[in-house]
Order: sequence, then structure tokens, then C-alpha cells
Amino acid sequence: MVARCLATLGLIAMVGLVWLLQATPRVEASGPIKDPDAICRNCHEQLYDRYQRTPMAHASGDAVDGLLPGKFVHKTSGVSYKLFARDGQAWLSYARADAAPGREVSGEQQLKYFIGSGNRGRTYLFQHDGFWFESPVNWYSKKEVWDMNPKSLDAREMPFTLPVDSTCLHCHTSGGQPSLPGSRNHFAEEPFLHGGITCESCHGDTTAHVAQGGRGPIMKLDSLPGNRKISVCLQCHLEGEIAVNKPGRSLQMFKPGDYLSEDVQFFVHAGEVGSNGRATSQWEALLQSACFRKSDGRLTCTTCHDPHSTPSPAERVGYYRSRCLSCHNEPSFASRHHPDTQDCTTCHMAREKAEDIAHEQVTDHFIQKRPSGQRSEQDHRAETLMAVAGEPVSDRALGLAYAQLALHGDAVATTEARRLLTNAAHEEQAAGKSKTDAALHAQLGYLDLASGDAAGAEREYKAALAVDPTNSVAAGDLAVLYARSRRLDEAVRLWRQVSKDDPGETAAGTNLALAACMLHDRATATAALERVIAFSPDNEKAKGLLAQIQVRPQYCDARR
Repeated sequence: MVARCLATLGLIAMVGLVWLLQATPRVEASGPIKDPDAICRNCHEQLYDRYQRTPMAHASGDAVDGLLPGKFVHKTSGVSYKLFARDGQAWLSYARADAAPGREVSGEQQLKYFIGSGNRGRTYLFQHDGFWFESPVNWYSKKEVWDMNPKSLDAREMPFTLPVDSTCLHCHTSGGQPSLPGSRNHFAEEPFLHGGITCESCHGDTTAHVAQGGRGPIMKLDSLPGNRKISVCLQCHLEGEIAVNKPGRSLQMFKPGDYLSEDVQFFVHAGEVGSNGRATSQWEALLQSACFRKSDGRLTCTTCHDPHSTPSPAERVGYYRSRCLSCHNEPSFASRHHPDTQDCTTCHMAREKAEDIAHEQVTDHFIQKRPSGQRSEQDHRAETLMAVAGEPVSDRALGLAYAQLALHGDAVATTEARRLLTNAAHEEQAAGKSKTDAALHAQLGYLDLASGDAAGAEREYKAALAVDPTNSVAAGDLAVLYARSRRLDEAVRLWRQVSKDDPGETAAGTNLALAACMLHDRATATAALERVIAFSPDNEKAKGLLAQIQVRPQYCDARR
């Protein structure tokens, strides 16, 4: 995770607006402006200069500026990758050497932006036919290796349709743009306005402040209520195990000064202590620490971290030791408590391997009294989900959280999700609302489908699409139901729309081709498969079906 929280800027006297604009003119650019904060430097020079040396300031940018040349072979898929510069641009090439017939793949893709400061890792974004995707390979800094994206380590095919996640953009870039209706990774122009984390990401809109030469209003973080102040950090330093958007809201709508839970709620397993193989976010861990509980809420991110600067490797131990001793300041404590070990984190915040982040470890913010590794079996998680910090939750929010576990085949979670979401649907109806929550009804549709209630699933998916016609999950699953009942024309209509709006959903494209083939529409089937392969050139199923149609034109005519 990339740090996002900034402490309150010390406001000092600013000179006239005319001088400010002359000193740092805004430059129009076709892509993200590299340094929109330069204007702040005129009056906050020291803060600006210190901040420019932090990972946050370099969390993203032009790919060629952040290119880490390299190459490696992914053994499972047999694909070799190479990252290199050519003609002032960054490129990724890929090829499978000595491939069996039908398994050949080769090509190259221009990389547009990098994501990740490189402190822990880095990946790249590319654009294809207007859609934005993440590179299939990542750089892992701690081990200094190239490897696959964490979700693709065991992939047999090259994953080339990893959609750019809006949450990732929110926490690594500034000025993230909304995607076009019906798509999660298709934008009118660029997916974000500025590389890195800008001042406004944490300090809010500075327009009036700058326009009045520094005398205009600006949000003062220290004046915010506690939960709104810490939300500035938590917008990116709180992940939980599951995130659920509030109705009509999302993390991308968060603005400094908001209360994060008004946009999204985060859930974890009750009783979970320690990361237990999961990359536990800092805040959820800190909440359980004795340090936080005994501080009566006074301990926050900025107690130990200066968001405007990062201590150098030589300064790190002394800096964080001083943070510990600011509270643990009993007479002679420092001289008596392991004076031979100056680094307090060695025992109390030891880095642990996280199973869901390849090649990475996370600093243990549970601040264990005993060194890591001495936890007992009773510390392991319970099965009940709860909101981080024990916040009150609605049946809708908790039901949607359990529904995400149900997607992985958790039978207990499936039962609980259905109960809670059914209650939420009844509450919706009692409030005089007629099925206005697309997310709720789409998940109810899935739960009905999983339990064998095809009629109930169809009813819920239609309700979701009535509210949000662009819901690709509801549309794709409803198309499956239509196909099963031989309503192929209706299935083709839905899969065609999903494939158009979300080409990363390659299953929709191959299903569209099969359904069109059954309708003896070879042209539609061929076009659908060619589109799948254009976005996913290593898709073995799509390539096999296309070869069948091309070699045997009667293939579609024979299908029923």
C-alpha cells in the first residue's frame, strides 16, 4: 500500500497571485500533468522538497520515466516477457518459444503509465482499443525479481485482460476519472489527471486558497472530527478483507473531510489477530494493539509517521525508536529494555509473509507484546464477519460482504448472505422502494442461481438490470439462464452488450460465439472470437473455436 495521509500544512504568508502564476505556470498536456503541486512550493518550499522524496510523491507516472528494464520466463505458462525502452517509449514484449500448435503467442504492447513507487513493487498500465489494463507482470522490490501479477502466479495462459481497478488508481494516482457508463476500465480520455499523490488528495480543494494568494480558505485537517481526520489516511490505508460500497457510493467519491464509512465499509473476520497469511492493512491491525487501546484513541497514523517525509535507511531505526519512546518514557526504560536492540520493530512489529501478496511481507501493526511467532492457536480467526472498528452495519452491507465469500464456495457464507440480503430486500420494499438497489438484487440472483432456483435468479437479475442496465455481472449470468432455456436470441443480446462494454470478460465473448453459432450466425460468432483474441491473445478456448469455424464452415450449422 502506498501511504496517502498528509499532516496539516503549516500555512505561511503567501505573496500575490500574479507572482504565483508567473513563477509556476500551468502547462497543458495530453496526459497527466507531472507536478500540479509545484505552485505550492512557492510558500511551502521545505515541505514540498521533503515530500518529493517520499514514495507517495512517486506512486505513479509516465511508464518511460519509471521503466525498470528486465526479462523473465514464467514457467507455468511458458511465456517469456521483456520490458524495454524504444524511441522514448516503454514497451512490453511477450512470446512462447517452441509452442505446440495452437499455443503460439507473441507480440508487444506499449506501456503508458507505471503504478507503484518501486519501494515495494511496480506494475504498468496499457491501453488497448480505448480500454485500460494492467501489465501481466510485476516488479517485486524486496526480492528484486520480475514475476506475474499476484493473482496470476499459476496462470497457464498469459493474463492480458486485467482491468485497471479504480481503487488502485484512487490510491496511487490523483484526479482519478470516472469510467464510461457500462465499463469499469474505459475512460473518455486518460484514467487519471496527475501522477503521484498530490496535495489536494489529502488537503482537499485548494482553488480558493491559491486564488487569494494563500489567504483564501483551505480545509484544516486538525480541525476535523477524529473519524473524518483519520479517514484521510484510511481512504488508502484500510483494506479489510472485504469492502462493500454504500448504495450509490464508492471509494472514488471520497473527498478529504468526508467520513470514509459514508462511501464504503470494510469487513474482517471477528477474532482475527495477526495477519494469518493476509496482508492486513495498518489501521485494522493498529485498532487491536494495546498501544491504541491504551491511548484512548489519541494514537493515529501521524503519531509515528510524518506523511511529508520518509526517514532514510540510516535514520529509520533512530526515528521510529524516538516515536516509541515518546510514549514509553518511564525513567531508565530505554536503558533497561533490551539496550542491545535499538530497533523496537524487530520484536514488536516484525514483518510477516503475506500469502495474498507475492514476494512481499507487511509490517505488523498489531504491535505484539511478544515477538512474532509466539501466538497461540486461539489467535486464529473466527468465522463471523464484522465491520472494522465494530461499526454498526446494515443487513445489506453485511449480506453483500458474506456474498463475496459465497463466490468462493463458502456454504455457510452463502446461507448467511441469502438470509441477510432477503431481509434487506424486504426492508427496501417496506420503505416504499421498488427494487432500486442493483448490487443487492444482482447478488441475490447469484445466490438463487447457486442454490438451483433458476426462476428466482432470473427475477433478481432482471430487477438489477432494471436499475442498472450496464451491470455486466447480472447481464452475463442472466444470459446463461436464457441460453439454458434455449432463449438464444435474448442470450446473444446480453452477451453482445457485456462483450462490448467489458472485453476483459472473455467468457462473455466465447459464450456469445457459441450461442451465435447455435443460431447459425457464423459472422457474429467469428467477430466475437476475434474480439476475445484481440484482447486476450493467449486464450486457448477462443483460438480453438475460431479455428474450428474457419477450417469447417459447416461447424456452426451442425450445432444445435
